[in-house]
Amino acid sequence: MEVQETRVQTDRIFTIPNILSMARLAGVPLFLWLILAEYDLWALVVLMLSGITDYLDGKLARRWNQISSLGRLLDPAADRLYILSTLFGLTYRDILPLWLTAALLARDLMLLVMVGVLRRHGYPPPQVNFLGKAATFNLMYAFPLLLLSDGTGWLAWMGAVFGWAFAGWGTTLYWWAGILYVVQVRRIVKADTTAD
Repeated sequence: MEVQETRVQTDRIFTIPNILSMARLAGVPLFLWLILAEYDLWALVVLMLSGITDYLDGKLARRWNQISSLGRLLDPAADRLYILSTLFGLTYRDILPLWLTAALLARDLMLLVMVGVLRRHGYPPPQVNFLGKAATFNLMYAFPLLLLSDGTGWLAWMGAVFGWAFAGWGTTLYWWAGILYVVQVRRIVKADTTAD
């Protein structure tokens, strides 16, 4: 007999997972300043801590049944802000080409429009899917590796090779997840229009 695990959603704000997400958000301006000031080692430390807290907040929320509406907003918001600040910092320092930054920002703009369409029809944004999480995972690995590539020696060379591999996969998956999101929104709107 299989026991089904229940997910309790809480309205509490100050849960350990939410505090971890808030700490991640608070680290965004520090991270951006460190990149722009070219304190790369410290920027990598902040990014690494962000990745650890990203993993822990979701894991603990599920384990302790502390999934919350606030947590569902904070977690993807922190991911997006780290991606945006990294894009800005690395593009400013000429580590990332402008076309890649534009491609990633265009996808986010497309999703922002889709969220507006859903809201107009009275629907919340859909849950983040596995493909979207995989894309973010790849990009969050790509950026620190590309930051490492801004130097000399074998470590910089390895950072460039693996960083661009993760960036390529991440960008492809990012757009693929975005297109699936658009298809999902289109189906919801079509079903809503047909129901009327």
